[in-house]
Amino acid sequence: MIGRTQWAIAEGYIPEGSHGPEPEMTSHETICFLNAGDEDAHVEITIFFEDRDPVGPYEVTVPAQRTEHVQFNDFEDPEPIPQGTAFASTIESDQPIVCQHTRLDSRQAENALLSTVPYAGEQ
Repeated sequence: MIGRTQWAIAEGYIPEGSHGPEPEMTSHETICFLNAGDEDAHVEITIFFEDRDPVGPYEVTVPAQRTEHVQFNDFEDPEPIPQGTAFASTIESDQPIVCQHTRLDSRQAENALLSTVPYAGEQ
C-alpha cells in the first residue's frame, strides 16, 4: 500500500494579501492528498501555533483512488486559520495516503511557489 497514516508539516503561513487575478493568484497554503487505496480515507488535520492552543480537527474525506487538494485558507470549522500567522499541522488518516504541501505567495508581482513533502510518521 502506498502512503502513511500520520504526517506532519512543521511550516505553515498564509500570506496576507495577493497580487494578480483572484482566485487563481490568491496567496494560499495547500495540502495535496493522494489516496491510491481501495477505501475512502477519512483525514483529520490539527493546527498548532506558537502562542496559543491547537485548533482542530478539520475533517477531509479523500475518495478511494483519487487525489484531493485542500487549501488551508478554506478551513472554516472549527475556525478559520488566520493569515499572517505561523503555524504547523499534523495529519491523521484511517487509510494510508501520500501528502504534499504547497504555498503560493503572491504578495508581489514576482510570485513564489514552494512545494515540499511533509514528514511521514512511522508505519
